Formats: sequence, C-alpha cells, structure tokens
Amino acid sequence: MGVYEELVARGLIAQVTDEKEIKELVNNGKATFYIGFDPTADSLHVGHFMALTLMKRLQAAGNKPIALVGGGTGMIGDPSGRTDMRSMMTIEQIDHNCECFKKQMSRFIEFGEGKARMVNNADWLRNLNFLDFMREIGPCFSVNDMLRARCYVNRMEQGLTFLEFSYMLMQGYDFYRLYKDYGCNMEFGGDDQWSNMLAGTELIRKKEAKDAYALTITLLTNKEGKKMGKTASGAVWLDPDKTSPYEFYQYWRNVDDADVIKCLKLLTFIPIEEIEEMAKWEGADLNKAKERLAYSLTELVHGDEEAKKADSAAKAIFVGGGDSENMPKYTLKAEDYRDGSIDICGILAVSGLAKSRSEARQNVQQGGVQVAGSKVTDVKASYTAEDFKDGVVVQRGKKNFVKIFS
Repeated sequence: MGVYEELVARGLIAQVTDEKEIKELVNNGKATFYIGFDPTADSLHVGHFMALTLMKRLQAAGNKPIALVGGGTGMIGDPSGRTDMRSMMTIEQIDHNCECFKKQMSRFIEFGEGKARMVNNADWLRNLNFLDFMREIGPCFSVNDMLRARCYVNRMEQGLTFLEFSYMLMQGYDFYRLYKDYGCNMEFGGDDQWSNMLAGTELIRKKEAKDAYALTITLLTNKEGKKMGKTASGAVWLDPDKTSPYEFYQYWRNVDDADVIKCLKLLTFIPIEEIEEMAKWEGADLNKAKERLAYSLTELVHGDEEAKKADSAAKAIFVGGGDSENMPKYTLKAEDYRDGSIDICGILAVSGLAKSRSEARQNVQQGGVQVAGSKVTDVKASYTAEDFKDGVVVQRGKKNFVKIFS
C-alpha cells in the first residue's frame, strides 16, 4: 500500500484537485507540501494532530514538509467557520506563539537542510505595499466567486469586514510565494479551507507558465478537530505546562467508544491491519483499544517515559496495581488557606479539579466529590494542613483525581 492509499484507508482525505497526479507525487516522495498554522495561542492543541501526523507520514515517505506559521495572516484572522471576528493580537504575541510552535512541531517532523522547514508568512506579508499587491494579485480574483466561497457564508449575515474578506487573497498569495521561493507544489489543510486553497492553485496557474503545477488536498482536520481537544476545563494542549502528560493520556483514554477506532486510524502510526482487528472488539475489549490510543499519542507528544508514567498512574487510580507516585499532585500553598484552613470548594478550585469555586460548589452539591474515598456533600467542609501531610486523593466525578499535599 502506497502512502496515498494509506491516507485514504485511514479516512484522512476529503477533497483533491487531481487525484492521479497527487498520488504520483506523494507515493514517489516528490511532493513539497505545506500546511498552515495560525498562531492564535502559544501552544498547539489536539485539533492540530491530524496535520502534524500527516506531515510525519509524508516526510517518512520522502516528501518535504513546510510548516507555514501565520505571522502575517495572524494579524487578520481567518473568518472560516466563525460567526464573529477574531480578537486582534499584537505582533509580539504572534511572534512569541510562532516560536513556541516550532519546538512542539519538532516532535513530529525533522527540520534541517533538505528536510522540513518552517516558514513565516510575515516575511512577505508585513512589508507588502498595498498598491503593488493589488496591481499584481487583485486582477486574478473574482469578487463574485469569492462571495460564493463557503468560508465566508457564516459571516455574510453577521457582517464581514474587508479585513477578513482579504484573507483569501493572503492565503492564495502564501501558496504562490511558497511555490516561487521553495518549489512548493502542494497544500494540505482542513476541509473548511477548500475555497482559500483553490485560490492559491488558481493564482499559480494564472501567474506562472502553463506547465506550472500546484496541488491541494483537504483533510478532515477542522471538522474532526472541533470535536477534539475540548473538555469541561478547556482545550487540551500539547504544552505539558498547560495540559499535563497524565491529563493528556486521560483525555484519549476517555474518548467515546464510537470514536476510538476513528482516532486510531487518523492519529496513530499503528498499522491499519491491527486497527481493523481492533474494530471487531466489543464491550470491555474496547478499553484496551483506548489504552493503546492514549499510550501511543502520549508517547508521540511527550515521550515514552511520560507515557509510561501516565499509564501507570491511570492503572493506580482505576484498576489498582499502578504507581500512585505518578498521579497528578498539588501542594497547597500558604495563600490557599484562610485562617489556617481551606474548604472543599477551595481545594477543588486551586488544584484544577474545578474551574472556579462556583463550579466546585455545584460539584459538591451534586455528590460528585470524594476526599480519601469518602463522599463530601457539605460545601462548608473544611481541612487543615495536618489533614494532607501524607497526601490525600481528592476526586471529582469518575475520572478526575488529584493527590493533595500540604
């Protein structure tokens, strides 16, 4: 099975411009492709997973990835799939986020001479002369066609600013510059990006010789990514300081039964034949598939040692026999106490088991909180440092645990 056929088998491909040519390039390691990443935060999250693992798969087959960070387009914001305008970020914020991305991407793809490269579209977008740009690029775009683009539909009734309307020209220009400067002949992206991506291929065809060739494929990254990476406490980040390896492991260990096989196919490097066998599993056996998913992805992002620790901690909590030392921990600080004590709502809030005291109060009132294995139903229940001197496990719900120390 060629790499393109494997992408199809794993359910990664949504739309293509020319399947025959794309298959030829990808399977023979002749694609120089790019995927764009908007630097809207200082960490990638699990919604980026399909793009990152795709880059890893294609690089392993001899293709050359370009990770394009939107230091320029990030100053505008992509309106695709949105009903409101994105918050404006400062140049300093954008540049900091771009730097953070490369470190995380390095766990998936290999950067270096003749290998993957990271490119920032700020290099050509921030210093563009408006009149020069419009004279060169403007005639290549039809406003009528742009207004029919799916990426603008959600915003038309709410009000679409000209700033956002220009995003398609910016993204099309990105592909054109990558084609010219780096020989990039293919773009990958989420399925909501189809119109923007076609803008790039058409621009290259119009601006270059007739035999110039550009390809674009879309993935299910946006559609599936919106379902991934969201929990009650917020996004699931690749940065261990934002989402611990244990929390990361538990996120994947707790995916719905209906999604585990899909996630194994889309995100892991487990052979497709093995996954097809797992697809036959039912009942309790599906938990083994979830453990395999959680371990594989935690290892990929955080390394084998952290994956083992997370797995051991999960077993200690849920089935016994694991190493409780790897359980998530929180040490109470002096400022956490009030007059020498801390109530249960405070414990839940400062340890991260609840997002706020009000949420913590609700958790307690609903009977979902335990301390040292005993249910706590009194929101005024109070504790001193002496109670936690040896470490006590506090639980919220069925799957959230923290060992509290004083």
